[in-house]
Amino acid sequence: MTRAIYPGSFDPVTFGHIDMIERSAKMVDELLVSVLNNSAKNPLFSVKERVSMLEEITNHLPNVKVTSFDGLLIDYAREMDASIIIRGLRAVTDFEYELQIAQTNRIVNPNIDTLFLTTSLEYAYLSSTIVKEVASYGGDISHFVPEKLIGRIYEKYNNKES
Repeated sequence: MTRAIYPGSFDPVTFGHIDMIERSAKMVDELLVSVLNNSAKNPLFSVKERVSMLEEITNHLPNVKVTSFDGLLIDYAREMDASIIIRGLRAVTDFEYELQIAQTNRIVNPNIDTLFLTTSLEYAYLSSTIVKEVASYGGDISHFVPEKLIGRIYEKYNNKES
């Protein structure tokens, strides 16, 4: 069985993330969408909230399981018996950073490969940071995230939906 991990902060999950999840799920037997618990960041949503949102958004994909982890991704991949790490690339700058990490991971564990997927063009500009910025000012985020998440995002900023 081929198991892959698609890691990220998913704070919040965007249409770009969903596109990557759906495309990746077609390539493997099991896809673990894994929320990183990064103590260095100050997230908008708790890990538990992000896992819950991802479970809700991916419930139509039978081979997708949502998990969370902390520590090194390469260690988590080994723990979960995953042979592939999936990373999305929006721009050349993403590639430079992701390549360094992939090469480091390959040295640490040569049995785990990184698979780079370019984002669909319609989402190449999109990031969770952009969603949070627009939402913090009460702007329209309906083109960025699923409708069922919009209210939860605005709630975090005490904004009404635009």
